Amino acid sequence: MKISQSQLNNAAAKGIITHKQATELFDFFGAQPDSSPSFDFTHLLYYIGGLIAIGAMSLFMNLGWEAFGGWGVFFISLLYSSVGLALTNRFQSKGLAVPAGICATFAVVLVPMAIYGLQQALGWWPDDTAYNEYHRQIKWHWVYMELGTLAAALIIAKIYKYPFLIMPIAVTLWYMTMDMAVMITGERPEMEVRSMVSMYTGLLMIGLAFWVDIRSRVSADYPFWLYIFGVIAFWGGMTSQDSDSELSKFIYFSINLLMMGVGVLLIRRVFVVFGAIGSAFYLGHLAHTVFKDSWLFPIALSAIGLGVVYLGVLWQKHESAIITKVQGILPKELRELLDSMGR
Repeated sequence: MKISQSQLNNAAAKGIITHKQATELFDFFGAQPDSSPSFDFTHLLYYIGGLIAIGAMSLFMNLGWEAFGGWGVFFISLLYSSVGLALTNRFQSKGLAVPAGICATFAVVLVPMAIYGLQQALGWWPDDTAYNEYHRQIKWHWVYMELGTLAAALIIAKIYKYPFLIMPIAVTLWYMTMDMAVMITGERPEMEVRSMVSMYTGLLMIGLAFWVDIRSRVSADYPFWLYIFGVIAFWGGMTSQDSDSELSKFIYFSINLLMMGVGVLLIRRVFVVFGAIGSAFYLGHLAHTVFKDSWLFPIALSAIGLGVVYLGVLWQKHESAIITKVQGILPKELRELLDSMGR
């Protein structure tokens, strides 16, 4: 939350602080380094520049690097990682947390390329696939790169403690979901198996994100990226399931509604967005399959929609009483988490 001069002046007008204290507090806050992420032009430049650099060494790698050979790729990756960590330390010393976190993440992103180069140099690479396919194809032998990246990311995140460092950890866990499915079922796994692996890995990642959320409830938003990729893996795997049972489809709809409720409770929009998309899929199935050409379906759906609106009215009226009763039966850690989120 950013505090403006007018807010401090209003506090002074109500006698909470003096006008002199309001001026001194505004000067004090203005002198502090702006380390928390926000949507302003400075941070926009930070993230655009950081994502360009990270993308250059990950998504947009080309075959030109293969000309350096395994050892060349390995040592160049180490050099760039060292530059990233040097910039991290420099920005950290100046209190610039956002660019420091981006540069630390840049160093982590180079780890899989370094491992790839080392495997190539030692003759441990199993086929003729190139590194530029790492982010585009699902292969069992990417797992060794992912394990190394995960280990390096955890070490660097332990040292620097920037929330943005959780992003490569979440991406790596997501990649491992798909590549582990290939290891289990072969180069051409059944879609059902792959979607099940993705779904259950997503659940585990969401559970990990929730655990991190409780542990870091009074500090930075470390679980942000874990929630995003956990929900993507879980929802994507669940949505990919194939079933002719209307009961299974209704359960899918119910899970999406539950996701929306969880998203509202934890103030995590990713749950609400994907839950809403899944709910729309189910309603579309009802409209085009179950109730095809039925004149009653739009009327019934309208009634349900108006009923939901009415539930919203009731919720707004009794929200405080309901939240107080529900929080009374929750564990202390979860109550503190919700309180820190403003619930």
